[in-house]
Amino acid sequence: MKIAVKIGRALGGGAPFATVVCLVMYAVYAARAPSALSIFGITNVLNDAVVLAIGSAGLTLVILAGEFDLSGVGVIAIANVLVATTSGASGFGALGSLALVLAIGLLVGTVNGVLVAFFQLQSLAATIGTMIACEGVALLILPAPGGEVSDKIATGLTGDLAGVIPVALLILGGFAAAWFVFKRTSLGVAIYATGADAQAARLSGIDLRRTRLAAFMLAGLCYAFAGYMLSAETGTGDPRVSSALLLFMYAAVAIGGTSLSGGKGGVFGSLVGAGILTVLQKMLFALGVAEFYTNIFNGIVMIFALLFGNIVSSLAGPLRRQVAK
Repeated sequence: MKIAVKIGRALGGGAPFATVVCLVMYAVYAARAPSALSIFGITNVLNDAVVLAIGSAGLTLVILAGEFDLSGVGVIAIANVLVATTSGASGFGALGSLALVLAIGLLVGTVNGVLVAFFQLQSLAATIGTMIACEGVALLILPAPGGEVSDKIATGLTGDLAGVIPVALLILGGFAAAWFVFKRTSLGVAIYATGADAQAARLSGIDLRRTRLAAFMLAGLCYAFAGYMLSAETGTGDPRVSSALLLFMYAAVAIGGTSLSGGKGGVFGSLVGAGILTVLQKMLFALGVAEFYTNIFNGIVMIFALLFGNIVSSLAGPLRRQVAK
């Protein structure tokens, strides 16, 4: 029991429960589609999940700090069209376009952080504004779907190494490992403390403004990289990234056990939450559920995402108290 709780603490909140759900769903999917257990099948699922997972990871940081962020889809849209128009041989290349989109993501995150932390604007309202602005910029860069993504990006980030290890798995594993280290740093602790009780965090000496600013900046970087990965997946640019992606990001965060009130949860849970939503699509398709009903089920899942997050958090709480005794 104590070992299970320690694992739960390391992963963050309700992440262990979400992990079990994801594995069970994948088993059901694999039972109907045996190819799901092949390297190709696993790579396909990971490639479908990676954009949502990385975007959700960035959103988690802001939510842990007690704020909201709607600008993610706007940053993803800008990153997508920039990669589609600058990554070719006549542009900046793969690394150059990556540096460019990361700089854009950092800039948008900084703007969000300054508006919220220093100008005391409501995060929901401020990030709606930046989301709309980003979507407008994306349309200016690429008025209609098109462009072409460098083959180095498209093939290098969606394939596998030596036919064994999916590149997407390495990327997600890198995010998970970085999170396990980051959450123990002074900034990671400050983000948790700020979201849990801002007044107590301030009295303990934490600079709330810098902490919130840092959370938004890191989120912007994650959104930008998610857009980079989206470009690798699609091989082209589209200035109108579906608003459904934003809803799925919040659903992934909640399903992963992160409290939308802040201070509880973690990035690993959000990565798993993104996996659940992706595997759900695969599982329903394998079970022969019509697309019409699939969309209805997606809506139900997102509506109950908050409830699910509260349930897994409440289940994790008593276990933590047992260990404390």
